[in-house]
Amino acid sequence: MFYSLIIPVYNRPDDMREVLEGLTKQTYANFEVIVVESGSTVKSDQVVADFNNQLDIHYAPTGNHGQGFSRNYGMDQAKGDFLIILDSDIIVPSDYLQHVHDGIQQQQLDAFGGPDRGHSSFTPVQKAVDFALTSFLTTAGTRGRKKQVGAYHPRSFNMGFSREVYEATGGYRIPNCGEDIDLSIRIHQQGFNVGLIPEAYIYHKRKRTLAGFWQQMVWFGKSRINLARLFPGSLKLIYFLPLAFYAYLLLTLVLLFAFPSFGKWLAFLLGTYILAVCVEGSIRYRSVRVGVLSIFTALTVFLGYGYGLIKFYFQQSAAYTQPAQV
Repeated sequence: MFYSLIIPVYNRPDDMREVLEGLTKQTYANFEVIVVESGSTVKSDQVVADFNNQLDIHYAPTGNHGQGFSRNYGMDQAKGDFLIILDSDIIVPSDYLQHVHDGIQQQQLDAFGGPDRGHSSFTPVQKAVDFALTSFLTTAGTRGRKKQVGAYHPRSFNMGFSREVYEATGGYRIPNCGEDIDLSIRIHQQGFNVGLIPEAYIYHKRKRTLAGFWQQMVWFGKSRINLARLFPGSLKLIYFLPLAFYAYLLLTLVLLFAFPSFGKWLAFLLGTYILAVCVEGSIRYRSVRVGVLSIFTALTVFLGYGYGLIKFYFQQSAAYTQPAQV
């Protein structure tokens, strides 16, 4: 089977080079790479040119129309039987494509998703972000696993689907703000076989700063509201847990002043949770510094996501609530 790897990039030539270096080492070699330059001011054209003799690679410059539409632009030029979407801030293991190929064949998949992991070379902040998105204490450990909230929905940092799926769905119909889940839901709705390939993981750098991670979590909260408007009834109770955390913090503060004996118990429970996060993060990455940073990233998951839910629920912006025509 011939695969097309579509990788949008925006102002990340150094990261793009690391992605392409990983692709030169793949044990499964029947693939092409399409790098979509999405309106960058710092371009990756020379980086792509450096790999012309090592990869079947194509450079596709376009405007900054949103990552969903950039992926469509790349897929329109692809020749593969199966289209794989990857982010530009990843490290690709040498056996990645072989695991993708084996998983598709064994499970007879029309569409797949793969997990992401932290890498030993990542900074302490990146490791803390990895903890916040994968720990049982934050996301119940469901990210990138078969145990999900409802049906499994691949995410576009590491997902793929057959050409038949692309032609049936039209690809991404919104530029961002939940565009990958929107596509995954529509793939399910059309009856295609969707599954997780656990072995097909990539190392995902994610955000490099705590401020960037906060913005990402706010965006995730906004995306959930946007998806609920596109798919009424899809907003499950579990997605409101961050709001319950806000309520818990508010109740704790009120009781500390009004009924200190009760407030202290709630504060003790919060302190126990924070300690557990710090201990697990420290043990997992063998670094107390990462453990301390994990406290901030864990709280960001709840507070940032919850803030995004609240803000976007009351924000009347047609830019994200209406899908583009396809």
